Amino acid sequence: MTFIYEYPRPAATADIIVIHQTTVPQVLLIQRKNPPYQNMWALPGGFLDQNETFEQAAERELKEETGLSMLHLKQFKTFSAPNRDPRGWTISTVFYAHIENIEHLRIKAGDDAKITRWFNLNNLPELAFDHELILKEFINFQMQ
Repeated sequence: MTFIYEYPRPAATADIIVIHQTTVPQVLLIQRKNPPYQNMWALPGGFLDQNETFEQAAERELKEETGLSMLHLKQFKTFSAPNRDPRGWTISTVFYAHIENIEHLRIKAGDDAKITRWFNLNNLPELAFDHELILKEFINFQMQ
């Protein structure tokens, strides 16, 4: 049976905050390879595939864009402002993971990521989408 509704349907994405615990905490960002916001810095993440959960999408996107896998991702918050993505109404559920030691990690940009790089949380570049807002809310969340 097929159901057709007259309601708009947003796209769904998963974004991931990876924090390295140092004296000044650092966050892993990607430089975007494609529009929108080509060459700008952003959190790793992307659109859900059909029949994929937010958790599965977060794990897949993190691996595709940074090479990281097997992190213990926790759900942070969902962001749903209608204008957060210039491509259309996009809802993102954000996940996070804390990493103590990065020496053993093999981080490698891939898929939609041109470059990956660690940035101090108190010295971030201009970020794509609403990722600055997401990080500000995450920092406040962590300080509670």
